[in-house]
Amino acid sequence: MKYTEVIIEIPEIEIDACCEKLTNLGCSGFIIENESDFKEFLENNRQYWDYVDKELEDSYSGVSRIKLYLEDGSEGEEMLRAIEELYPVITNTVDDSDWENNWKQYYKPLEIGEKLLVVPQWEEAEEEGRVKLILDPGLMFGTGSHATTRMCLKALEGFAATGKTVLDLGCGSGILGIGALVLGCDSAVGVDIDPKAPDIVMENAALNAIGGDRLKVYAGDIIGDASLRKMLGGGYDIVLANIVSDVIIPLAPHVRPFMKENGVFITSGIIDGREDEVCAAIQSAGFTVEAHFHEEEWHCFLCR
Repeated sequence: MKYTEVIIEIPEIEIDACCEKLTNLGCSGFIIENESDFKEFLENNRQYWDYVDKELEDSYSGVSRIKLYLEDGSEGEEMLRAIEELYPVITNTVDDSDWENNWKQYYKPLEIGEKLLVVPQWEEAEEEGRVKLILDPGLMFGTGSHATTRMCLKALEGFAATGKTVLDLGCGSGILGIGALVLGCDSAVGVDIDPKAPDIVMENAALNAIGGDRLKVYAGDIIGDASLRKMLGGGYDIVLANIVSDVIIPLAPHVRPFMKENGVFITSGIIDGREDEVCAAIQSAGFTVEAHFHEEEWHCFLCR
């Protein structure tokens, strides 16, 4: 189905009044975009990232607008004319297939390290001597295309093997835990603060013929929930944490109890400028950093 995208550029102070007028016309489902809201969102959620793409920030610079979408047809045309009597608008024609499928062009099969081939579920790809990991990249963070995920998977290759157990803290899409399983590990457990994570991870696991007998996923706050840490237990051969520095630092003291005596801790998501701070926190938690990887502006530590 085709839609008309209607964009009303308007001073921030007038947004509420504009929305009220549009509602009175019978419009609904507004998208409000403005620079101050974007900056406030970043500030209030800083714990979830160390880096925001400059192109994304620039796209909100000076922005104050309302977007809405009208179905193609006589009713939509009539509504558009009514809106145009109130405000100057910018219009674009879009198709619902644009929203549903156009983003897929950016995800192609990706070779990672010496063993893995990460394949979007809609793509066909031959392994050619690699282990295939099928993923739906549209669900949560963790597609293999980001440097932090690549570094974790490359480091994981050297330790994943039959008989090994894995704990993934901040599992996102599940790519690391699923990667460990397709590389031969016996079982994996994932945890993420996002309550949607368990369903999403298990959907990705099912794409790789992995079920609940080998992979368990929980939603919760590892740092703040002692009962969750107790439930997860210990004895893991490999612990993974691809998150951000502001989470890795307070998480580090809780990691050792999850591990076997000779286990390995692989952590990434550390932006340039934070690596020394994170390294110090990891060492204070009793770890030795055995390897330090660096790709683009990101860092990954392999610790014991």
